[in-house]
Amino acid sequence: MYRETLDEYLASYGEQEAKIERYDKRIEEIALEARYQENVKKLGCFLGIRTHTALSLIVETGDFERFAKGNTYAAFLGLTPGERSSSENINRLGISKAGNKHLRVLLIEAAKGICKGAIGYKSKGLRARQSGQPAEVIAYADKANTRLRSKYYKMIRHGKKKNVAVASIARELACFIWGMMTGNISIRPAAGTSVPAVRQA
Repeated sequence: MYRETLDEYLASYGEQEAKIERYDKRIEEIALEARYQENVKKLGCFLGIRTHTALSLIVETGDFERFAKGNTYAAFLGLTPGERSSSENINRLGISKAGNKHLRVLLIEAAKGICKGAIGYKSKGLRARQSGQPAEVIAYADKANTRLRSKYYKMIRHGKKKNVAVASIARELACFIWGMMTGNISIRPAAGTSVPAVRQA
């Protein structure tokens, strides 16, 4: 009886793995289509963002230009802090969790990838994803990667809870993504506060 159950489980597991492989292959094929390829490759220059996440961001966001600035896009994803206010007091809450849940979860996972490893370190995978991209795109992504990883470690040193720090990194990553997708890839020089420049109307 045990052996039969195990065999059925392994057969089912194998079928699921094969299905996932087929889906992954199809996602890679879609990402290579002319309408997606350039932007998928740009987003892949960020730490924590690979093909599936990049393509999901592009398809489910649609027109990034409809957001006036990066933090508006972060709010669309439910990554901005909520608050409970009275006439005299403002109490900051956790992230609002409004908006697109799927993209929010993907960016939280991407942020977890950013929050590991040495500041400034580039893996072979990241170097491969950045290969062939314009110098200004790589420079923008590198500054974002360095800033976000540095910010995470600083928050942890100052006693912030890990999940709070990760959410903060995901929120700022969303701003950098908005900058990349709208061509706002200049970064303000103020030390320690560099964020994507806001488009001027």
